[in-house]
Amino acid sequence: MASAPPVTAIDLKQFAEIVDNARTDGDRGQSTGLVATSNDGQPDVALKGSLLVWDADHLAWWERGRAETEAGVRSNPLVAVLVRNVTRDKRTIRFYGEAQIVDDAMRERIWERVIQVEKDTDPEKQGVAILVRVDRVRAGKFDIQRR
Repeated sequence: MASAPPVTAIDLKQFAEIVDNARTDGDRGQSTGLVATSNDGQPDVALKGSLLVWDADHLAWWERGRAETEAGVRSNPLVAVLVRNVTRDKRTIRFYGEAQIVDDAMRERIWERVIQVEKDTDPEKQGVAILVRVDRVRAGKFDIQRR
């Protein structure tokens, strides 16, 4: 049985290559990030090809669907994000945190960092930007980072 690795402080920068390239690595983006939210007590999951590491403490994505995921974030901002990008790391990484919909300058900054293939799916830029402060990171069954 594998022993638990040490738990370190949150620093998402080490996951940037894994997360930021999940949409374009592998076979047609099969490793794209998956976000889970809960809306009115009902869970929801959705692939997020625009998912990216924003900084040491945050993930971000462009929410172009404007449906269940956005509604879930508005009603319950606690989210779980799963990324499996076997091209860059064999582990399945899970991030847990609190999401918020951001406006104005931050919205524009997130849009600027979204990959082009995702921007092309929202040419009118009708979506919203989501920023997630991550409080816990898991690899497999172990916590590896915690706030």
